[in-house]
Amino acid sequence: MNIIIMAGGRGTRFWPLSRHQKPKQFSAIIEKRSMLEVTFDRFNKDYPVDNIYVSTVPEFRDEIAELLPQLPAQNIIAEPEKRDTAAAMGFVAANLYLKEPDEPIAFIPSDHYIGDEAVFHKFMKVAEDLIKSEGKMLDIAINPNFPSTVLGYTKIGKEYKSENGVSVYEFEEHVEKPSYELAQKYINEGSYLWHASYYMWTPRKFLESFQKYAPDISKHLESIVKALNDADENKVQEEYGKMRKISFDYAVTENMDPDNVLIIKGDFGWSDIGAWDTLHDQLCKQADKNGNVIRGDWVGEDTTQSLIYGKDDKMIATIGMDDIVVVDTEDALLICPKGRAQDVKKIVEKLEKDKKHYL
Repeated sequence: MNIIIMAGGRGTRFWPLSRHQKPKQFSAIIEKRSMLEVTFDRFNKDYPVDNIYVSTVPEFRDEIAELLPQLPAQNIIAEPEKRDTAAAMGFVAANLYLKEPDEPIAFIPSDHYIGDEAVFHKFMKVAEDLIKSEGKMLDIAINPNFPSTVLGYTKIGKEYKSENGVSVYEFEEHVEKPSYELAQKYINEGSYLWHASYYMWTPRKFLESFQKYAPDISKHLESIVKALNDADENKVQEEYGKMRKISFDYAVTENMDPDNVLIIKGDFGWSDIGAWDTLHDQLCKQADKNGNVIRGDWVGEDTTQSLIYGKDDKMIATIGMDDIVVVDTEDALLICPKGRAQDVKKIVEKLEKDKKHYL
């Protein structure tokens, strides 16, 4: 199996730490290494480096090469421009179709936390074997523990098989980023799981799925395959720029024939480190006696259940605060209730209009 680490995102909900020139995957948020390095090392233990790729955008190529010097230069697949995950995943599939069209590939986000890596790799091996034996797309879903509105939900059907302690289920439907009320309903219903975004199939099958469910994208991918084969970079760029900006989840997954998908129910200490509130939850074991997670120099009075993220050379002091996020960087300061951390993306949208230098 070839591993594709997705590292082209902007991480807008992690502003002001995550910026356009250095998004969160290149920052040391949980460990002392960047999230990209942690993800790469997770796979480099069990997979040859030649089987690991990084999908990104051109402006991040040098940063990735510096962080991962052992990664072959040709294994950094830079899409011509940023056009969301449908185009990015299609571009990867087009590139690898010309090398190993029927070898399974796995798309792996660069910003996830995995608690039990041994169990996670066992799930990956079961997925690889099922792709080869069944010819279906495999994905991993996680039991939800709160009604998230920023994750997708996968509805599972009856158990398909159990292999080596790994439960595999039939797929019924995918719903991307539902409302809070609908997310709560899904949790109460019990058969809807968080979609963990580990799409696994072969390059050929991914391209065929675009042809069936997103033909307007597929026609450009077909031209890109030919252009890549002809080493026509101008044609690649031209065709790529014509593809609509849409996620793979919306373009393909929500329309998939359930018979072509199997879902592994994952349990390996998973967390999507997508915003400051989820970071606090993930680091709760490192919290002080009042539930505060601290990074940097801080002193507080009557402060509880808060995330304080600053620098070692600048003091942050808080008084009478509960459930608050404070993030201090060189040129920007974020303060918000922890429960509103997902709304940081709205601040970024406002900055896009007239204060882009803070991005």
